[in-house]
Amino acid sequence: MIWLTWRQHRGEALTAVTVLAVLSAIMVAVGLPMHASFNHDIVQCIDGSAVDREVCSTNLAVFQKSYGFATGILTLLNVLPFLAGALIGAPLLARELESGTWQLAWTQAVPRVRWLVVKVVALVTLTVVLAGAFAALITWFRQPLDAMYGRNGLDGFDVEGLVPMAYGLFAFALGTAAGAVLRRSIPALTLSLLAFVAVRVTVETVLRPRFQAPLTLVENIEAGSRGIAIGTGNRTDWTLDEGFADASGQRLARTDINSLDDAARDAGVNLATYMHDHGIQRWVDYHPAGRFWNFQYIEAGIFAALTAILLSAVIWRIKRRAL
Repeated sequence: MIWLTWRQHRGEALTAVTVLAVLSAIMVAVGLPMHASFNHDIVQCIDGSAVDREVCSTNLAVFQKSYGFATGILTLLNVLPFLAGALIGAPLLARELESGTWQLAWTQAVPRVRWLVVKVVALVTLTVVLAGAFAALITWFRQPLDAMYGRNGLDGFDVEGLVPMAYGLFAFALGTAAGAVLRRSIPALTLSLLAFVAVRVTVETVLRPRFQAPLTLVENIEAGSRGIAIGTGNRTDWTLDEGFADASGQRLARTDINSLDDAARDAGVNLATYMHDHGIQRWVDYHPAGRFWNFQYIEAGIFAALTAILLSAVIWRIKRRAL
């Protein structure tokens, strides 16, 4: 069975390995000089131990100009776990049903459920290995970017740690289930993509911010300051929302801030001084950077559970229903 599985799916497997190898070569070529450029001076600028702020600004600007493009490119790599899983999973049943070979393969000495389980185990292992290698590569590549920007964006959280493997498994299960229902490889792959994107977006935008209750930072505004701080002061925290509140703690709308700006201009003082004198505070809702792994475990668990449900449904369908 293992040899048969390899013979039937070696094309998809070799394609996935080739893509990973090419990606690895590119990322090593870019990553090595990026890691070398992330020197002691830049580290000091990030952790606040550097003395010369002007030099820090220059060093950070040069680094961001040289390698800031990588964050956008890494966002596009969110599609790789889907390709690793769905390209292997979609043909698993759809190919047999589409070509009619199931009538021969499933009437031999090996029962259909055993046939399916062996294939699923072998291909799930391949998917996990490919997605794990992908995650390890991105995690190494992103080390300087993680220190600069944090790990909670699309180009960080979604391509590092455990979740790429969970995404790959989910894509594999989606492809397998869609193939069992639609009995055609291309329609199954299309349906898998639509479902994969829908679930990923829902988890990312609706569930992930609520995995744990966000923390809130409230600070007084310093009179006379030329600018008002944003964020928590730690660039690696995940800021959900921020704004201003009056002396009673009531959060202000954007129109209220515009009114304050006009009032400060009429009073002949800068906005920070006017806010300070009227008890206005700034607030930030955020998740601290230290929650990264908690969120990884939770999200990976969600997609692993969805994978188990889908594969269980496929096995039930193959075992119980006539095809």
